[in-house]
Amino acid sequence: MLFSIARPALFLLDGEAAHRLTITALSLAPASAPPASDPVLAMKVAGLDFPTPVGLAPGFDKNAEAPHAMFGFGFGFVEIGTVTPLPQAGNPRPRLFRLVEDKAVINRMGFNNDGADAVVARLQAGQRHAGIIGVNIGANKDSVDRIADYAVMTRTMAPLARYLTVNISSPNTPGLRALQDAGALAALLDAVSEARGANPCPVFLKLAPDLEAADIDDITRIAIDKRLDALIVSNTTISRPALRSRHAGEAGGLSGAPLRDLAQQRLRDFRAASGGAIPLIGVGGIASADDAYVRIRAGASLVQLYSALVYEGPGLAAKINRGLKTLLQRDGFATLAEAVGVN
Repeated sequence: MLFSIARPALFLLDGEAAHRLTITALSLAPASAPPASDPVLAMKVAGLDFPTPVGLAPGFDKNAEAPHAMFGFGFGFVEIGTVTPLPQAGNPRPRLFRLVEDKAVINRMGFNNDGADAVVARLQAGQRHAGIIGVNIGANKDSVDRIADYAVMTRTMAPLARYLTVNISSPNTPGLRALQDAGALAALLDAVSEARGANPCPVFLKLAPDLEAADIDDITRIAIDKRLDALIVSNTTISRPALRSRHAGEAGGLSGAPLRDLAQQRLRDFRAASGGAIPLIGVGGIASADDAYVRIRAGASLVQLYSALVYEGPGLAAKINRGLKTLLQRDGFATLAEAVGVN
């Protein structure tokens, strides 16, 4: 109800200004406890007990300013970032566009963030609060050795994060997606593994939806060989389906409703390639319990949201949790785990 009242005012601002206002307001709110573990919806992935399967995707809270406030909206886990070793301003503005007619967003933010030191300080200050907070890590745009950046971020964040996500799939840092190539990916994951050392922090890998069949097979094989803990499918797309908004031609990554079918198909592709040997996390175009349920039945153990919150409001996570329980009961599943990958 509050969102429906506030939305017209927020939409008078450009997307980035509205986002900044939202983060500032949330940072002033008291920390919320994570939702209680639901016996129907709870999932164990990578040794972590997720109380519900719906998480907040990175990009919303890049700098760990308000992660604990988001648990109060029903999110079972929150992923902050992308964080890079050094602060960086990102790409020139404007760089974030609402495609209202398409319920979509295009962004070319460029890993704008406060840098590792600032985020570490905030995470340390919030350690007294419970909840699964993952850290999405990246490389600085002007780095001469991006693999070394990921190693630095692993050493820095592994002691503080409940899991790490290696993000090599953003389209807004030139050349970054080349790290998805087989040789580069193997070298990157070896460096991350060495940097993590004996720390048990799970490592996830976030992938682009714009992959060919051979890429999917190679990535899956390497991920299993390197004992990654999960794959996150997928990031934003550089493809452009038919769009109605005047911002349709903007450069950057497209997310929201038009990404749904592509991201869903990529999840199915990775499930087929892996045979269920590695957990999958579904992202992209999820805006309802039905969307989340299709992704779960296709092989996702968890899902994440971001762009849909722009249009549906922060209550969406709790709404999806309620809807998932109804759908599971309808289909005769006692737990969400029973439904993962059934078709």
